[in-house]
Amino acid sequence: MNKIYYLATCDTCRKIIKGLPKDIDLVFHDIKQNPITETELEEMYRLSGSYEALFSKKAQLYKSMDLKNKSLTEADFKKYILEHYTFLSRPVFIIDDKIYIGNSQQNILQVMKVLTK
Repeated sequence: MNKIYYLATCDTCRKIIKGLPKDIDLVFHDIKQNPITETELEEMYRLSGSYEALFSKKAQLYKSMDLKNKSLTEADFKKYILEHYTFLSRPVFIIDDKIYIGNSQQNILQVMKVLTK
């Protein structure tokens, strides 16, 4: 099952979703309304190989909690992502058992390429 984890209140996520092809088979998962489960996060980890890769260092909480001055472990990254949705780098697409994390132009171009096959 192809899926996108996103935040409905995030302008960047909304812009990306608006640009997606219309007739795609994609499950939309708003991480604020429906927090990700540990099982879902572990699946993302299995595909990405790292909780840190899934972690957003741009999050306001990252700065306000002064996490950049702490040495975080993979277990810490997992804990923070499960505690608060803002720590998940978004959007996260899982398409055909491959993961695409974040909103970089290159990443979104890859997602579009895969979705329009």
